[in-house]
This record gives sequence, C-alpha cells and structure tokens, in this order.
Amino acid sequence: MTQQPFELPHFYMPYPARLNPHVDEARAHSTEWAREMGMLEGSGVWEQADLDAHDYGLLCAYTHPECEADALSLITDWYVWVFFFDDHFLEIFKRTQDRAGGKAYLDRLPLFMPMDLSTPMPEPQNPVEAGLADLWTRTVPAMSVDWRRRFAVATEHLLNESLWELSNINEGRVANPVEYIEMRRKVGGAPWSSGLVEYATAEVPASVAESRPLRVLMETFSDAVHLRNDLFSYQREVEDEGELSNGVLVLEKFFGCTTQEAADTVNDVLTSRLHQFEHTALTEVPAVALEKRLTPQEVAAVAAYTQGLQDWQSGGHEWHLRSSRYMNEHAVSTAPWRGLTGPGTSAADIGALLASAGAERLRAYTHVPFQKVGPSRLPDFYMPFQVELSPHLNDARPRLTEWMHRMGMLQEGVWDEDKLAAYDLALCSAGLDPDATPEALDLSAQWLAWGTYGDDYYPLVFGNRRDLAAARLTTQRLSDCMPLDGEPVTVAVNGMERGLIDLWARTTADMTPDQRRTFKDSVDVMTESWVWELSNQLQNRVPDPVDYLEMRRATFGADLTLSLCRMGHGPAIPPEVYRSGPVRALENAAVDYACLINDVFSYQKEIEYEGEIHNAILVVQNFFGIDYPTALEVVHDLMTQRMQQFEHVAAHELPVVYEDFDLTDEAREIMGNYVTDLQNWLAGILHWHQQVDRYKAEYLARRAHGFLPGRAPAVPVLS
Repeated sequence: MTQQPFELPHFYMPYPARLNPHVDEARAHSTEWAREMGMLEGSGVWEQADLDAHDYGLLCAYTHPECEADALSLITDWYVWVFFFDDHFLEIFKRTQDRAGGKAYLDRLPLFMPMDLSTPMPEPQNPVEAGLADLWTRTVPAMSVDWRRRFAVATEHLLNESLWELSNINEGRVANPVEYIEMRRKVGGAPWSSGLVEYATAEVPASVAESRPLRVLMETFSDAVHLRNDLFSYQREVEDEGELSNGVLVLEKFFGCTTQEAADTVNDVLTSRLHQFEHTALTEVPAVALEKRLTPQEVAAVAAYTQGLQDWQSGGHEWHLRSSRYMNEHAVSTAPWRGLTGPGTSAADIGALLASAGAERLRAYTHVPFQKVGPSRLPDFYMPFQVELSPHLNDARPRLTEWMHRMGMLQEGVWDEDKLAAYDLALCSAGLDPDATPEALDLSAQWLAWGTYGDDYYPLVFGNRRDLAAARLTTQRLSDCMPLDGEPVTVAVNGMERGLIDLWARTTADMTPDQRRTFKDSVDVMTESWVWELSNQLQNRVPDPVDYLEMRRATFGADLTLSLCRMGHGPAIPPEVYRSGPVRALENAAVDYACLINDVFSYQKEIEYEGEIHNAILVVQNFFGIDYPTALEVVHDLMTQRMQQFEHVAAHELPVVYEDFDLTDEAREIMGNYVTDLQNWLAGILHWHQQVDRYKAEYLARRAHGFLPGRAPAVPVLS
C-alpha cells in the first residue's frame, strides 16, 4: 500500500454521526439510476465496482440521517451525478487540458435547470446532461422559486469554476490562500450541498436566506466540508491526479512548510470555521430572526436547516473514514465524542481533543486591549503601479472642509478641522481618480470623508456606551436616508445622516432604479458591517481569519468604492461580466490588498490607542499564537500574492472573459480602463497611507482617539 504523505490530524467534530435506516434502499436505487443515465459500463469513467466502492448511498445516509426513503434516494442520485460530473470532467477535459471543449460542455448545462418546468430542455448528449435533466424535473416541484434560483446559481458555480481549476492546471499555478477559499466554495459544491440540506429538512425563509447569519452558516459549513475533504483526498488529488486545487498544497506552498505542517494548519482553519459556525448559530441567527420578525414556523425551519448542516458535517466525516475514494488510514471516527472506547479512543485522547478545542475557542476572547506596541512597522510593499495625482487637489481640500462643516460632522465631538486636515481625504481621492473633474473629485472626497467619519463614529460613540441597540437603529436610519423611488427622506438628526442624504441625492440623480438599488446595497453592506465590528468589540472577540478577511471588504466600503469606479460604464458592459469569476477575483484581490495596507499602517493606532480587535495582523497573531513581526510577515506575503493575483487575472484571465462574452471593442476598451482605474486606486491608497498623519506615531501621541472636549454627538433616541 502506498505510504500516506502525512498523518491525518485529530479532527474537531462535536456532533455524532447518525445513519439513515433507508441506506440500502438508496444504494440500490442510485445504482439503477446511474446505469439508466449511462454513467456505468460504457461511460469510460465508472464501472459498477467504482460506484460500489465510493458508496454514495452511505454518504447520503450519514449526511441526511432523518429524511424519508424517497427523499434520501433522490439526494443520493444528486450526489452520484455531481461526483460523476467531477470525474467525467477530469477525464474528458482536465487530463487533456481542453478548455474550449470544457467551456462548450459547461455552457449547455444551465439549459437543463429552467426556473419554469414548462420550458423545454434540449436533448441530452451525455450522462451528465441526462442526469441533470432528470434530477431537476424530480426535485424543483417541491421547492419555491427562490430556492430554485439559489440552487441553480450554486450548481452553475460548481460547474463553471471547474474552468478555473483547469486554467490553473494548464498554467501549473497554485492559488493563494484567500483565492483558494473563495473558489473552493464554488467548485467544491458545499453551497450546493446546503441547498439539498434544505430539501431534506426545511426551506430557509426567503426573508433571511441572503442575510449575513445564514450566509455565514452556509460558508462556514462549506469551508469545513471542503477543508476536511482536502485532508482526506490530498493523496489521490495531488499525487495521483496532479490536481492543484487542494488546501494542504496551497498552504504548503504559501508558508514553504512541510506537508504535515500544512495539513495541521488546514485542520486548525477547519476547527476555526466550525467554531464560527457555532458562534453564528447561537448569536447572530437568533438576532436576525428577531429583526426580520420570523414566525415560529420559520424559526423552526431555520433550526432544522442548521441541524441538517451539523448532521452533514459529522456524516461527511464518517463517510470519508469508510470510502475507498480517500486516504483514511489511522483516522479517528466521530464515535469517540459519544464516549466509545477502543484503540485510539481512550478517555485521555478525548480529554486532549476537548482541551485543545476549548483552548482554541477561548483564545479568541482573551486579547488584552490597549497593549503598547510602538510605531507600526512598514514592510517593503510590492506596488507595480505608479501614483498620479489630480491637478485639482489643492482646490478640493478647502471645499471638503466647507462641506464637512455644512453637514455638521465637525461639530459633534468626533472630528475637528485638525483631524480632517491630518486625514487629508482629498489627497486619497486625487490618487484614486487622477483624471476626475473638479466636481467628481469633490464628490469622491466627500464619500471618503463620510465613510471614514462613520467608521470612527461607531466604535467611539456606540462602543464606549456599549449600545448595540442604538447602533442598529442608526444603521436603519442611514438606510432610510437613501430613498429608491421618491419615498420621503428621513429628517436628519446628526451630521452623518445629513451628509448621506446630500451625497445620495447628488450621486444617484441620473441612475436607473436598478443602479440605485445596487448602490444603496453597497452602502448598507458597509454600515451593517460596522455593527458586526461593534458586536465583536462588545464580546472582546478576535474574529476568525476567514470571516475577518471577508468582512474587512465590507468595513472598508469595497462595494461602495467599486460602484463608484464602475459609474458611467453604461450598457456596453453586460452585468454578467461583472458577476463573472475572473472579474470578481480581480476586484477582491485589489480590495484585499488595500484593506491589508490599512491594517499594516493602522496597527499602532488600532491596537495601542483604540483597543481595536479588527486588524489582520492581530487576527493572524491570535490564530497562530505568534508575535507582531512574524504576523506582519504573513500578512505582507499575503498582500504580495494578492497583488500578483491581480496582475495575473488582468493579464491572463480577463482576455478569456472578453472572448467568452464576445465583448465589443468598445466594451473591451471600457474594461481595460476599469483595470487602469483599479491600478490607480491601489497606488493612490498606498500613497495616501504613506503621506497622511492619521497613522503616524507622533500624531497619535498628540491626538489620541477619543471625544473632543465639551462636545457630544447627536444620536437617535430609542422610543
């Protein structure tokens, strides 16, 4: 037997695996179904022995322990289909590195998932198409249109991102860790699996399906499922198939460490993701249920769905231990958590596992704020783009000061003219958009000032008062300051509301209703993320690394900034281009680099002077148990790789997008200019951080974070 490349770690798995009693029926049904669809003898991919050895009936019986026999058989057919697709795509397109053929193959599959079943489907040309047509027809009548839409999107992501894997194989390219987590969710299929959990348990109410708590449940579930699979499948994927999409390999390359060290780190991330799942389920889900006024039946549906995701975790783990598809020698079953005995399951082993899991969970809550850390250390930033500044900068500065006074944001005890001058937001705008007209430069600087002011306002005003309720009310009022279709505007009670009302009216005057809705969503995402930060602050909870990086984009106002960058592109760029994987990857890489710039420069300001916990360097320190300089190296390496990914996508992946969408010359020129806008954005943000006083040690010593003397900001009053 081939030696394992590493010892499997001890997994954190607090939920015992349970087996559905209809397992044999599901096995027999799925075998006949696979043969009927043409997936077995003659397919060139599987024989009967392959299907028997993989035992997807056992997988589904473990991951869906409570559903009825018919539902279990249908779900098992879905899993037979998705694993067959994975192996079929590998044999036909990955091994031959045929991207063009792979794209044509994938482009047909959405035709077999119509929202309305009366829409005719084409004649299936292979077992994957035949299986999808049959499964869709049998599944969707029982589910709402909202579920159909979400499940179809998850299925398309699962299918289409196979091209991303194929492109990386063609180039011999291993992804960076952030890119990998994002793309693995899509290509790995766990969001798709969560849709089938809804089918087996209860459909999530549409009013909360897209909310942060439900999204985080799905994403933490997905990440844990995928990282666990990466550990078990490393030998087959990396050593046998030449696969590059594996979390162990990604961390092995990123850290330059041994395979065993990378595997142990993957398991640490997996554990952290499960802790995040539990934290979200117990704190954020009940809050959103109250906020959205869910009925008792809807609350029960969310609870059943959450239980279903837990069952999938433990059941999937148990199946990996038993399937011949994976490396599972010396792996420990979930059974020890039920107190069973036997080799490797002694009370000492269980105690060690519990102690380790408890220590990791506790560490997130034990950070001591306001530690003296000294001036922020600044590495040699990799910045391949040159900064250019608008010639209108000097005139924009006094106009910004006048606007801030007129809106009332310099009279509330949070900022004064000295702070505004030290932050020099007009300088930032001048670098972000060097070709802007004076009017556009003013608008950009005012948006930056408003967002930065709000980011300072929330922790200072609501954090000091520990007043989460007032923060939520303020956030709702800010949303009400942005009418979509002529509805009355909230009467402003403070400078932040007055500023937003003014900015909204001027920015959206010429927008279509859809554009206004998208833009409002981008502002709402940012303001709601400030409440998330405040909630963590009140709990003194250092965030999970993955959750932090993803929420950092929101707290930074990434969607708002990108919406402003895209303004004026018009109908020449179809919306689906912006939604494509490469364009989102380009934007996310740019945003992450910018966010991490801010975290590096603001480390002393946030950790020493503000008692802040939302900083990537601190998150890395806490997760790995390392010191500031070592954590800075990790963050700097990640920044560099995200910038290199930005360059890679712009040079190699966007041209393919242009061809895939058959963009006109005009549209290609617009997209090229958009890349230039993002390059200016990146160079301008770094230049701004290097120049302004906001993050410098001497300024911080003079102007420590706090209220200005004798002033109290106005906040809405709870009635």
